[in-house]
Amino acid sequence: MKVTIDTKARTLRPDDGAAEMDLYAPESFAVLSELWVKVGWALKHSYGFSWFGRPIIQLPEDMIRIQEVLYRVQPDVVIETGIAHGGSLVYYASLLKALGRGRVVGVDIEIRPPNRAAIESHPLSALITLIEGDSAAAATVAAVRGRLQAGERALVILDSNHTRQHVLRELEAYAPLVSVGSYMVVTDGVMGALHDVPGGRPEWQHDNPSAAADEFLARHPEFSLDEPRPLLDAARTTPVTYWPKAYLRRNG
Repeated sequence: MKVTIDTKARTLRPDDGAAEMDLYAPESFAVLSELWVKVGWALKHSYGFSWFGRPIIQLPEDMIRIQEVLYRVQPDVVIETGIAHGGSLVYYASLLKALGRGRVVGVDIEIRPPNRAAIESHPLSALITLIEGDSAAAATVAAVRGRLQAGERALVILDSNHTRQHVLRELEAYAPLVSVGSYMVVTDGVMGALHDVPGGRPEWQHDNPSAAADEFLARHPEFSLDEPRPLLDAARTTPVTYWPKAYLRRNG
């Protein structure tokens, strides 16, 4: 993508034949947001944030948006696949503690000893359960299911292996655990737009979490794409996100 920005004339022109735009129009913001996300990903911008002492490796915009969903759903259990340093587990645990309800179950194929020690010694550790294993394997899913009690409202966040096939396996495995009115959140669908940046791969154009979500939705009418909407209508702009097409709501 090539763009020409004239701050004096307040215009933006994509050099792909598109018409010149008002620099301060939503269409221009969409173009700039796409570039900002791509450059920021290449520079590991999201690695610069932590939550309550643990690296979180997420965009702040995505974290703010998902807290809106957690507040609306009021889950009893948040299940997250993919742990890394544990920052997002701690983040969800802190939100649930603020709500006065709920706990977190984290799943990863490998939980490195330093990360496990840091999570298990964290002040919020009482709200966090760690399960080690392939997140889509039957035995691992059974272990997660065993942590749920009858009637509890569960919300699932998929943030482990981001290949299309693995995410699809996770979607099929965890869908039965998601309560009506709650969500499966398919993170990092932005991979599809990152295939041409430093560190990206050409196959990401078709091998990414959003592609898995599309395939899943096509055969599961009980779920629908339901992106969170800002509370203020004036804020309806193109989102800066690593999680496009992420929020799959269970309707029945």
